Amino acid sequence: MQAEIRSDDKKPETRKKFDVIIIGAGPAGYTAAIYTSRAKRETLIISGILPGGQLMLTTEVENFPGFANGIMGPELMTTMRQQAERMGTTIIDDEVVNVDFRHKPFKILTYSEEYEADSVIIATGATPRKIGAKGEQEFSARGVSYCATCDGPFFKNQEIVVAGGGDSAMEEAIFLTKFANKVHVIHRKDKLRASKVMQDRAFENQKIQFHWNTVIEEIKGNQKVNQITVKNTATNKMDTLEVGGIFVAIGHEPNTKLFQGQIDFDANGYIVLKNHTQTNVEGVFAAGDVHDHRYRQAITAAAFGCMAAIDVDKYLSEHK
Repeated sequence: MQAEIRSDDKKPETRKKFDVIIIGAGPAGYTAAIYTSRAKRETLIISGILPGGQLMLTTEVENFPGFANGIMGPELMTTMRQQAERMGTTIIDDEVVNVDFRHKPFKILTYSEEYEADSVIIATGATPRKIGAKGEQEFSARGVSYCATCDGPFFKNQEIVVAGGGDSAMEEAIFLTKFANKVHVIHRKDKLRASKVMQDRAFENQKIQFHWNTVIEEIKGNQKVNQITVKNTATNKMDTLEVGGIFVAIGHEPNTKLFQGQIDFDANGYIVLKNHTQTNVEGVFAAGDVHDHRYRQAITAAAFGCMAAIDVDKYLSEHK
């Protein structure tokens, strides 16, 4: 049950008001803050339970421009945070528990404080679904990945696994054949959910081997993944595969439950935008994976953060 916004007669003395509040502190949130703060807008970031977002769980990032030799995910997020703070952004490491977008100024309630804002940027991202196998969490960023585009080049000349059976899984499997010697597709059913065109492309690729009615039971390794245990659900037979990495491609969950009943979502829970970065509520914007279910890259999240910030600045100028 969501916490209730306090009524006006119970306003805490420490209530604070900002031109813009950014909910979420990943590439989208930090970039948005850099732009709004630089535009002299009083900006607050409420970082949430994972300041820095999914990049805090990654190792080396090679595809973010500006770092010729790559950069560690946590270091990149720390650098972005420092840049936002240097521009004047206020950042608090707290979690939003409720919002009220029905009236202006908008109200944002955290575990410890209530804030008001003339505009809001939602940058809460999306969380990859997990397969729930033993060792999955332990080897996250050490052979277990949720993004082939991000991490595929690290697995050159290895045998790797893709878990999933939809279009995303087939796209990732095909993409990974550029680097891997062999790609094992592990699917819990006896047929794919992917579209026929994606199935045909995957079936025609000689580097891809399918394992039907199969689930991953355990992920093993030393410093990184080197073996998985799988189970055939039709025969109960157990087997092992010597692999260097696992790419989980069973979808993402947008972090939007907090905003149910406040703004419009699509059928999968992603925020629906109009006029580039605006939600259906005037003054509330969104940026990054919370609405982008196609690209899901740090650089595209940052780009959406930039766009949302520019749109917010224009909105605030027009509604003074």
